[in-house]
Amino acid sequence: MKIGFIGTGNMGMAIIKGYLSVHPGEKKNIFAFDKDADKLRVLSDALGIIGCSSMDQLMEQSNVIVLAVKPNIFDAVIPEISRLYRTGQVLVSIAAGISMGYIEKLMQKDDVKLVRVMPNTPAMVNEGMSALCRNQFITDVEFEPVLELFHSIGRAEVIGEELIDTVIGVSGSSPAYTYMYIEALIDAAVSNGMDKEQAKIFAGQAVLGAAKMVLETGIDPVTLRVNVCSPGGTTIEAVNALLNNGFQDNVAEAFQAAVNKSKAMTKEAK
Repeated sequence: MKIGFIGTGNMGMAIIKGYLSVHPGEKKNIFAFDKDADKLRVLSDALGIIGCSSMDQLMEQSNVIVLAVKPNIFDAVIPEISRLYRTGQVLVSIAAGISMGYIEKLMQKDDVKLVRVMPNTPAMVNEGMSALCRNQFITDVEFEPVLELFHSIGRAEVIGEELIDTVIGVSGSSPAYTYMYIEALIDAAVSNGMDKEQAKIFAGQAVLGAAKMVLETGIDPVTLRVNVCSPGGTTIEAVNALLNNGFQDNVAEAFQAAVNKSKAMTKEAK
């Protein structure tokens, strides 16, 4: 599989690094193009990938093309990709707010093979959560290597495109809510006399461990919470304080705000 990346920002770079950490021998099958030639040169030298001097060169070399550019330049980039697209190439979009139908409309070609992905920023440390959906023109054989690409940066699940907005609420934007929770724990620990750097370790590891308990034990989060709360103990006291202050309602409200914004900003085919 020869994979081309158009754009080498934070997410594009995270995907490249994650894939190469699992497939180190594939460096010469990774191609990248970025308008910032200096940044591209530094990245290609550091990772051993092939930096392309033009989009034409990248499209010629790649059979899977990851569109890792900002959504606001899709209207300019997609027609250029359409000019260079060859039958059988797979386009992978990681842009928020750009539907597959909208990309298909801009491409103005029949049978364009397209995958839409919603990753999140923990991909930078190979702990990402990615949702993938595909259009009707991609076979299982063609889809499998794309799925493997995103498995290499964490976990990946296949969904229907109608759930993309929900994914943004539950995993795309939620690292930010989690950072706020960790920040609050750190601040509280510091106010009680702990060094900030040590508080960051305690809070971060506690959240990491709790998340692994959810993913690896198969136990419902409600049961996990109840199991920690001894009657009359410290944890139940803290949990009751959170419940009394609307903690779960606040999280649900934040989730819904992200979902609603995603729906409002999404470009659909007209």
